[in-house]
Amino acid sequence: MQTSLKSNTFFPRSLDAELVRQRIRELEVGKVGFYSVGLYPASLAYNCAMQQESEGDLLLAARPGRSLLGAFNADALAGMDPDHVAAVERMASHDAGAGERRPNSLADLLQRCELVVLSANSNHVEDDLQEACRLREELGREQVVLACLAGSFSHDHIANESYVLCEKVPNLAFFSGFHRHGALRNPLDSFTANFCHPNALTALLGARMLDRLSPNIQVSPGVHNVEGQYIKAAKNMSSVFAGFGYSYHQQNPGVLPTLLTLLLDQCLDQAATVSMARRDRQRLYNRQPFALTELGYGVQRIEAALVRGGDMEKVRDHTFAQLTAMVADVRGSMMLPVSGKPTRNFQAGQVLADRMREVQRCPHAMEEVEDWCEQAGLRKGGLEGLKALRYWPQIVRNYAIPVHDASMVNLLYMAIYGKTSTKEVAFSVMTDSRELSNYCQESVRPTHSRRYAEALQNLHQPEAMDLVVNAVIADNARRLIRDDSSLEELDAATEPPAYLRAMNVIETAL
Repeated sequence: MQTSLKSNTFFPRSLDAELVRQRIRELEVGKVGFYSVGLYPASLAYNCAMQQESEGDLLLAARPGRSLLGAFNADALAGMDPDHVAAVERMASHDAGAGERRPNSLADLLQRCELVVLSANSNHVEDDLQEACRLREELGREQVVLACLAGSFSHDHIANESYVLCEKVPNLAFFSGFHRHGALRNPLDSFTANFCHPNALTALLGARMLDRLSPNIQVSPGVHNVEGQYIKAAKNMSSVFAGFGYSYHQQNPGVLPTLLTLLLDQCLDQAATVSMARRDRQRLYNRQPFALTELGYGVQRIEAALVRGGDMEKVRDHTFAQLTAMVADVRGSMMLPVSGKPTRNFQAGQVLADRMREVQRCPHAMEEVEDWCEQAGLRKGGLEGLKALRYWPQIVRNYAIPVHDASMVNLLYMAIYGKTSTKEVAFSVMTDSRELSNYCQESVRPTHSRRYAEALQNLHQPEAMDLVVNAVIADNARRLIRDDSSLEELDAATEPPAYLRAMNVIETAL
């Protein structure tokens, strides 16, 4: 990723109070633009059209060659009000004179809006960001703030590296809101979202602009753009497993609360690890224009510590858990709705469960999973969870995600990408309620092997030496009392349960 976004703020570098005052007034009447469009922006625009008074605050621009409402199926389009559809189409065009309306372009949005959200998925968002930066400079509109909507991992094929875009471009804003298919077209329903930018003032003003679009949408500001985008990407994979669990274990509902709780917790725990590794971490907390509590955070910073080798080491930052819309997005994406369809990634998990029950095995490869989804009417291009899973080992290495904080996604990865013997073990765990419950219970504990590996690297510390000495003594004691015939045969004949074998394979492979 070569894009540079050194400045991404609403204000020029000026100490002139009158100039700043005038800029604030401009933002109060400023417009928001969504480029590339897609299901969420088009549904949001339809919601605004239902409210009518906010129609002029939102502009759209479809990607060249892309239909403005192409993300909707025929049934959804048939259920839309023609007047509201016409209003959405007006948002995507402008008066070119002589009674002609011309479709908006990205340049049009940058000219007429103060905040532009690049709503493409990970296939196009980096190219869109480069083009937006070029046009913004060319048009002299450097104070237009750029944000993205993509909740997936990006991949650099040359460096063979995977990452979340906001980490590579730390000043890029991130906008996220939970969207159930069709729900935003309900005039009585209400939704929450977060607008995150590492500068608290930019986050506050951007959230206010988005919040004005519709009385049905409540947008809160936050500073954790990197963590927010990571949570969204991890959520997409977790949603696949949730859909699998709901479908395969619908007759065993006792395992579902444990499974769903663990999927949610691990999304947040992984994001906490990512947060601790932020390069701009000190600036994020210590160089803000005002206290983060003014954005709605309970405290400035929430951290925990762990004793390692006699020293205290920071291992968690859960301040971003104050971003309730992000957490609601994760939780909502892993639930069956009262009406309508679940998210596309959840549906992919349901398809995976149905076909695994039918063929009594794990899929041969990701291509087979995508074929199953295509046959069920799910286009693989919209299944970000499956795409993210492809790069999962690189993400684990890049962000040093502990095995016990990612055990559920690890299991899903092994079921699709593992060797034949590994897939057999994964199938046994995922399809047996008791094995899956045991795996959920045991896989979240830090491995003992790591404890002893760290001890061997710190033998100069008395505690580490004592740990290894006691292990040697215990092993020698077992050897002295062992019956060479019976116990050795018993150990060889007794195979560990499937959930333990799965844990051992994952710890070795990842």
